[in-house]
Amino acid sequence: MGAGHESLPLVDRDWHGHSRRRFLTAAATLVTVGVLPLRALALAGPYSFKRGALDITVVSDGHLVFPTSILAPDAPPDALKQLLDAAGITGTEIKPDANVAVIRSGADTILFDTGSGANFQPTAGKLVANLALAGIQPDSITKVVFTHAHPDHIWGTLGTDGNLTFPKAAYYAAAAEWNFWMDKDLVTKVPEAMQPFVLGAQNNLTAVKEKVTMFKPGDEVHAGIRVLDTPGHTPGHVSFEIPGDEMLIIVGDAIVAVPIAFPHPEWRFGFDSIPDLAIQTRKTFLDRAATDKIKMLGFHWPYPGIGYAEKKGTGYAYVAAS
Repeated sequence: MGAGHESLPLVDRDWHGHSRRRFLTAAATLVTVGVLPLRALALAGPYSFKRGALDITVVSDGHLVFPTSILAPDAPPDALKQLLDAAGITGTEIKPDANVAVIRSGADTILFDTGSGANFQPTAGKLVANLALAGIQPDSITKVVFTHAHPDHIWGTLGTDGNLTFPKAAYYAAAAEWNFWMDKDLVTKVPEAMQPFVLGAQNNLTAVKEKVTMFKPGDEVHAGIRVLDTPGHTPGHVSFEIPGDEMLIIVGDAIVAVPIAFPHPEWRFGFDSIPDLAIQTRKTFLDRAATDKIKMLGFHWPYPGIGYAEKKGTGYAYVAAS
């Protein structure tokens, strides 16, 4: 499985004491009452392109709201501020987009992650409505493939009625990720504020346990779509390589914050489960992406989240695809 439970960011060892603890408590409260401010969010139109015989559509699940303090808790404050200023990020909050990939191939319509659903943050959970804008109905999804089991990636598996949002789909999950989150004792090993995150993962994963196929890095979840091992953000986090004349990688959360992770992949991100491993994954991933000029689709990158990495100084620059 990789790391033990003590490696989770669910233990209260980061974010410098009370400020992090207050945020975790508030975030957990969202599960039941929704304390983050509700912002009117227009439905984002789908973004589609072809990759050989594959039709790929990026569909928005809305956006999240988090404190900027999670971006690089250990970074030199002046250097961090300079990057945030350059990216136009001011104040104490960031609002990262949530970009869900859909691939249509022959008779299959494949969804990569199910988004936040209705019970995480009120600014997210827009996936079903935006799928409709792309002409995709929930019962037309034939495969659901998970990158990892954080709330914004799997809590949309179940609808508000307790039934599967995508009832006709087969489900695919990394064995390492599944085993980590489905450990029956995990909820007792995390701070109380984070227990809803564990219970939410277990609730949504349990709902598909009779329909799930486990995979490991190197496997294919569909003809030509290969599982890429990108652990660290969570113990079993994976990305996906999409075939074509130009390779595309569905990144998931292997690289989250574009303004920070590209120029400084060595800076710790506050939501990474295994920080040192996540840093190594980012470095390796970005080096390969820049060297091989790989197109990438990032879940939390500026919508539609498609771009490239270019080597710049000791780090990298993000270049949005034209």
